[in-house]
Amino acid sequence: MKQATVLITGIGGPGAPGTIKSLKLIKERKIKIVGIDMDKNAVGFSMVDKSYIVPPAQDKNFIQTLLKISKKEKVDVILPLSASGINELAQSKKKFEDHGIKISISNPGALKNANNKYSLLDHCKRNNIPAPDFYLAKNYKEFEKAVFALGYPKKGVCFKPPISKGARGFRILTKKPNHLASLIDSKPNNALISFKEAQSILKIAKPFPELIVMEYLPGKEYSVDTLADEGEVLLVVPRSRDKTKMGISVVGTTVKDKEIIKYSKKIIEALKLNGNIGFQFKKDKNGVPKIIESNPRLQGTTVLCTAAGVNLVYLAVKLALGEKIVKPKIKWGTKMIRYWQEIYYDKSGHSFTL
Repeated sequence: MKQATVLITGIGGPGAPGTIKSLKLIKERKIKIVGIDMDKNAVGFSMVDKSYIVPPAQDKNFIQTLLKISKKEKVDVILPLSASGINELAQSKKKFEDHGIKISISNPGALKNANNKYSLLDHCKRNNIPAPDFYLAKNYKEFEKAVFALGYPKKGVCFKPPISKGARGFRILTKKPNHLASLIDSKPNNALISFKEAQSILKIAKPFPELIVMEYLPGKEYSVDTLADEGEVLLVVPRSRDKTKMGISVVGTTVKDKEIIKYSKKIIEALKLNGNIGFQFKKDKNGVPKIIESNPRLQGTTVLCTAAGVNLVYLAVKLALGEKIVKPKIKWGTKMIRYWQEIYYDKSGHSFTL
């Protein structure tokens, strides 16, 4: 089978090693991996065949730089791993395709709905897909009104920006937080904040950061890794987020949850999503899974699916190349435990491990 050259964006992220490993495991063809990142210390630079430092995705030269690299390296497929740049890539898709370079990404319209948490929740609510109760607050008065409309303090309430990555901006409101316990016993990534603390910050915020205020769901949390072909669902693999650190799953298990699979399919079909798509679900007090956000790209822990027999990274490459997708058997119940590993550089800049 012909060699494929795959370019991965954002290889400084925590999901880069697993994504790169998923491609290196492939036996049916040789794969050349090109990695890009704006950080010269990106962890993935030591793991790929060719690496390039690029400007930020918002830089006017980002797309032109990426196209130049892709032409030089004879890239066949681009896989977005970072949330930064996916809109720019979607809008420039034809420019790359004119040079024979495929981008595994949804169209700009689909991305607009999938990448904005408020648009996604609103769409799901209108299409009978379970979602938490929510409001969009554009100023402090709307924020305060939404908090109490959701039943605070008798009911749990949380908030987050409509567009963000990782767990940035997510907070859970509490009435009387135990500051001493938080200081002494909790790690700095605690998401709890008192309503008074939130008030003191948001009342004087200029400009006010647009926020989704929503009911807090106390049940188990799940990520879902999928593969779609312009709205046609090919594969859906839910996994429980058994333990997280700084918004990243460090312990997880593949779970055959039929309701989560059904709702993920409905969202993909309705929005006509394409390529690797991720979803986040959380169960309410009655055990009903509700959508909380989507990641229209490869997720950081998709490698768990690879271990469960479903290499969604490579399958996305095959899909982009127009090759036949043979649906693999999923090993439900596969568990992942993530740990730290170091990479070293000598004074000449060559990487090595122990």
